[in-house]
Amino acid sequence: MTEKTTLRVFSVLAIRAAVDRLLPLWQQQYPDITLDIAWGPTVVIEKNIAAGQRADAVIVTVDALDRLIAAGEVRAASRIELVDSQIGLAALPGAPHPDISSVAALKEALLKARSVGYSLAGASGIYFQQLLANLGIADEVNRRATTIPEGFTARLLVEGQADIAVQQISELLTVEGIEIIGPLPPGAEKTLSFSAGVFREAEQPEDAALLLAFLRSAEARRIFEASGLSWRE
Repeated sequence: MTEKTTLRVFSVLAIRAAVDRLLPLWQQQYPDITLDIAWGPTVVIEKNIAAGQRADAVIVTVDALDRLIAAGEVRAASRIELVDSQIGLAALPGAPHPDISSVAALKEALLKARSVGYSLAGASGIYFQQLLANLGIADEVNRRATTIPEGFTARLLVEGQADIAVQQISELLTVEGIEIIGPLPPGAEKTLSFSAGVFREAEQPEDAALLLAFLRSAEARRIFEASGLSWRE
C-alpha cells in the first residue's frame, strides 16, 4: 500500500482561484499526495521564512524567489517560471465603470470614487500606494480609502465598503458578483510575475518537483489563462 504524504506549499494569493480549480486534477493524478497550501502575499511569505518557517515548495514573485535562491533557501535548479498577472480595477455589476483608459482618466476616476479598496500587504497594494504618491493624490484618495491588511479586495465591493477595488485581476476574479473595469492604463500599468521553487530543506523534495512539473502542464496553462493570468515561457 502506498504511503500517503502531505506536501506543504507557501503560495501567493494571485493564483489561488486557478489552483483551486486544479486541485481535483492533482488529486486524480496523485491521490497519495495531499497539498497543504498556506496562502498569503509575497511580503508575508518572506517574513515567515525569515522567521524560520519552511515548506516543501514556494510560489512568490520573481524578485522574491531571486532573493530566496541567493540566500540559499531555495534550490536554484528547481526554479520554474509560472505566470504573469496584471493589476486592475473592479466594480459591482450595474455600477458605473469609470474611464481608466489613460493616466489622466484613472486619476480622475480615483479622485471621484466614494471609496477605493486595496490591500496594504499585497504586491498590488504596495504598488498602488506608490502609484498614488506618484500621481500626487495619495492624501486625498486615502482619506476615503478602505484598506485591508491582506486578502481579496473585491470583497469590499460586495460588502458595500468600496465602489472601486484595486488588485491583481486574477485575485479580483476570485470574488463572485463583481466585474472587471480593466487593467491599469499605459503609463501606470503593472504586471507582476511569479516563479516557484523547492526549498533546500524540503522534507518531500521529489513530491515538490512533481507539483512544479504539474503546474507547468498544458492543463494547468489552460486553467491559469482562464483565471486571468498570462503564461510565462
